[in-house]
Amino acid sequence: MLVILAAVLVVHVAVTIMLYVATISNVWLKNAAGNWSQGIWMDCTNGTCVNVLNQIDGAQHPSMRAVESFMILAIIFCCFSLMAFIAQLFTLGKGCRFYITGGLMFVCFICILCGVSIYTARFGHTRGTYQAYCFILAWICFCLSFILAILFMVLRKK
Repeated sequence: MLVILAAVLVVHVAVTIMLYVATISNVWLKNAAGNWSQGIWMDCTNGTCVNVLNQIDGAQHPSMRAVESFMILAIIFCCFSLMAFIAQLFTLGKGCRFYITGGLMFVCFICILCGVSIYTARFGHTRGTYQAYCFILAWICFCLSFILAILFMVLRKK
């Protein structure tokens, strides 16, 4: 049981780090030449970065702000879930489940789903570009956060 709890903790920390990297880096989209990339914060061409809101259509500003907000909320809920897991490790009685941790991780999962889905729908189909590593990291965090949320709901402290 100790090995399972340690593995869950390691995966949870990894999801938190990957989610932070995916949110803060500016490589969600790249062009084939490799001289342009776009994230949710900045648009970079040949090493010169400007605010992404200056580069996208004005009608897309609310969508980009929603993506930014959901990704920040996902980080916050993932961190709260990690703190709740550590607290519940020491306070839960034997046989109890990690419901609070699982609930917080499920909210993190929903925030990632909303943020990445909005980005995919509004910005992911630009001609001549492909989804870069931050976009892929966000989807990996989406999958892992769902698995963690389910694990926390099922896992009992023994």
